[in-house]
Amino acid sequence: MQIDQLRALLAVVDHGTFDAAACTLHITPSAVSQRIKALERDAGRVLVERSTPCRATAAGEALMRAARQMVVLEEDARAALGDGGGAAVDLPVAVNADSLATWFEPVLGVAAGWDDVRIQLEVEDEEHSAEHLRRGSVVGAVTADPAPVAGCRTESLGAMRYLPVASPRLARRFTRGRRVDWASLPVLRFNAKDQLQRGVLRDLGVTTDPPSAQVPSSEGFVAAVRAGLGWAMVPEAQLGDDLQTGTLVLLRRRAHRDVPLYWQVWTLGTPRMTRLGEAVHEAARQLRPARRSERPPAVGQAD
Repeated sequence: MQIDQLRALLAVVDHGTFDAAACTLHITPSAVSQRIKALERDAGRVLVERSTPCRATAAGEALMRAARQMVVLEEDARAALGDGGGAAVDLPVAVNADSLATWFEPVLGVAAGWDDVRIQLEVEDEEHSAEHLRRGSVVGAVTADPAPVAGCRTESLGAMRYLPVASPRLARRFTRGRRVDWASLPVLRFNAKDQLQRGVLRDLGVTTDPPSAQVPSSEGFVAAVRAGLGWAMVPEAQLGDDLQTGTLVLLRRRAHRDVPLYWQVWTLGTPRMTRLGEAVHEAARQLRPARRSERPPAVGQAD
């Protein structure tokens, strides 16, 4: 496999079109097409779906992680040899929206000072972010899944605490005596993958679906809760002084949820990858320590 062919595969899948890949690689779309065709000929199968946007086939996904690792290793080798290396390398990372809006932000500030790395973020629910590692589309992921993906290791970051909150006016409307009418109280969700509120309702014995609304933006989600569109589990770090000022009220004491988070990353050790991991762990110091029962059962898994 030629390294320029693998770069073309990454560029097409990451940027979605042959034209965009050509701009990134500073070659013509025809040259990109020729490299992909040559790679597919050697692999003996189709690697890229010519759709809009272009996607990797199952066979293409199998090559994605190897391609990213070879690109990183090549640039590190060039840098070590003093052979014009140190060129900026894309390091795509999957991170959930709540982390990005709170504790993960300092990673961006640190990465802004790296001349040899370009951080590319994929926003994904923490329950599903590890899937990006399996597809080879990212080098690391902030995930709630402690089971390491093949070829990756899992490191505990801590836990994000979520609290059930609502606007005072909404809470008063759906309080009967001293009890909240959870079955009727409107609820918010981030997207279809967000099961946090549903889990709380299930624990409370609510079997019906209350009126719900969807707000797929971390900042917009909190704004919707403040506006009274519905109640939700909100990261404690995003509440600021809302509970102290009465902007929001806590609906139930001791109903918090601590969601453990892990850093899943390639076992491949390179200076760039090490630096990225150190930045993530430094930023995660503000998270709550994970309880012993929340820690992953294993620290790594070989290919």
